Amino acid sequence: MERDDVIEYSLDAHHSEEEGKVLRKKIWKVTALLTIITVVEVLLGAFIKQGTTIWPIVKWSFIALTLVKAAYIVLSFMHLGDERKVMRYVILIPYFIFIAYLIFILLTEGIYVDDVLKSHGV
Repeated sequence: MERDDVIEYSLDAHHSEEEGKVLRKKIWKVTALLTIITVVEVLLGAFIKQGTTIWPIVKWSFIALTLVKAAYIVLSFMHLGDERKVMRYVILIPYFIFIAYLIFILLTEGIYVDDVLKSHGV
């Protein structure tokens, strides 16, 4: 008995083989870039110990690389990269401002807590 609720998507293809090759190349490019950024983050975290003189640079590089990954994910997987440049800016700039605000609050509160703990001898 043949089911009539199963859709055969291969019969409804709207892309040519050339378009498929371009899409697969784009997918591999996105995967490679995100993998490289992740590997760099992991290597930095694994080989540079906290308390070293370059640790603050490593922390800021984590933040920057994470923001780059997030923006690239939004641009590629949410198809924002296909929009006009102004539309991309309208969406991404408030996002970066919000992230910068969160980082500011995190650092400000962290410094305050550290000062309070030091004043109590902890």
